[in-house]
Parts: sequence; C-alpha cells; structure tokens
Amino acid sequence: MTAHDKTILITGCSTGIGYCVAKGLQQRGYRVFATARRPESVQALQDEGLESLQLDLNDSDSIHLAVAEILERTGGKLYALFNNGAYAIPGAVEDLSRDAMRTQFETNFFGWLELTNLVIPVMRKQGYGRIIQNSSILGFVAMPFRGAYNATKFAIEGLSDTLRLELKDTNIQISLIEPGPITSHFRINAAKAFKQHVDAKRSVHYEKYEHLIDKLNHDGPVVPFTLPPEAVLKRVIHALESNRAKTHYYVTFPTYLFGYLKRILSARMLDALLVKAGNASKR
Repeated sequence: MTAHDKTILITGCSTGIGYCVAKGLQQRGYRVFATARRPESVQALQDEGLESLQLDLNDSDSIHLAVAEILERTGGKLYALFNNGAYAIPGAVEDLSRDAMRTQFETNFFGWLELTNLVIPVMRKQGYGRIIQNSSILGFVAMPFRGAYNATKFAIEGLSDTLRLELKDTNIQISLIEPGPITSHFRINAAKAFKQHVDAKRSVHYEKYEHLIDKLNHDGPVVPFTLPPEAVLKRVIHALESNRAKTHYYVTFPTYLFGYLKRILSARMLDALLVKAGNASKR
C-alpha cells in the first residue's frame, strides 16, 4: 500500500498539532481528511489545499455526518484515525462543577469514543487500520490544577489500552502518543475555558490562580524542553508506517523523565516533584 492509498481522518486541525500533522502527512502523500469544529477553520484549511470537513466532537450528528461523507469519498475505506481535538479547563478539582467536568469529557473523551467506534467496523471489514490517540504526559502522571484534563487523558489511556487488548486478533493497531510541552494555542484556549468555568475570586486558590493566568496568557514557551508540533508528527508517521507500531510514544524530555520516575519513585516522592513541576508545566 502506497502512502497515497492511505487515508487518514484527523480531528482538531485548526491549529497546533492537528494542523501540523495534517499538513505533514499531506506532503508525505497521504490523503488527509482534516476536520475542525468551526466553519471558518474548515474554510481556512480548504484554502490551503487540505480536504477539510466540519466535525464537532461535542455533537453526535456532526461526527456521524463527517464519517459518512469521508467514507462516501473513499469508497468505504479508511486507513487511519488520529484523535487529536481536545482542550483543557484549568482549575482546582474543588472549583470544578459537574457541568464543567461533563463539558471537558464531552470533547476529550466521549467524542473520541463515538468517533473511534464508528471507524472500527470499517477497519474490521477492510482487514487493517491504525488508531492513534493523542494523549499527554498528563495521561499517566497528574499535576495540580489540571484535574479535568488529567481525568480525560487518564480515561483515554485506559480506553486505548483496553481497545488494544480487544483488537489483538485483528490487524488494527492502537497507539498512544504522549506529548509534554508542545508549542500550540493550547494555553490560549485553556485561559478562555478557565474564565468560563471557574469563579477564581471566590476560590481559596485565588492567589495561585493569578499566577496560573499569567502563565496561560504568556506569549511563547513557559517551560524548558518545549518542542514544536513537528515532534508529534514524527511519532505519528512511525505509528502509521511501522509494521509493529509502538503502543506508547513519548514526546519531549519531561515525558521520558516522568515516565522513568514513575517506575522508580515512591508515590510520595513523585508527588513532591509533580507539585513542583505543576507550577511550571503548561500541558
């Protein structure tokens, strides 16, 4: 199978990792279906020569319509799915309402679940496929004031590990990509979500939130070892093209570091480091 024969659906392509991966794979010869939530983002992607459709992970109808349209264009086949569209609602767990947490899970988890379950039968029928989940370092270690995002990424990790076991006897490979700090609009979107869902002035964490907002609104990287989204593209290419794709792909030095420390440190020692790192890390 040549790269041109390989079709891939990517979510969250308006900026950052999704945009970079969509453009990179198109240049590599893949037929890329780049999706985004907002119509203006879809139009911008189309203007750049990408085959783009609207897909809102919060809307079941939008998910079903996008998949149906893609399958119609490809004759019912799809080589790969890259679940990427996600955002964060920062804030202490005690300041997160049930509605805020539900909103976070609708995009970061339930939308991914529904989309994945639509493409699995397609891949079963054709006899092959790749499902790549863009998780995070926060999918296997937690950091303070990221409870909603931590929870969704931990959930995606558990779901993906389970899927891998259930699809073991098929030719559908499941991979998790676990970036640390990556250059993107992630912090900008997180600042908007924080303002919408958290009443900072009434919180016992008000002073800490002032520092958090300063970091979210800061231009450019706020932590060392921040990499461009091309670092994720490199892992996606391997997950798509290797005969035996890895189950987990670390991206950035902090991911490798905390992956190692989680294996060797006690919970209390790791907690102390994560509290310190959480005061600087952005994702």
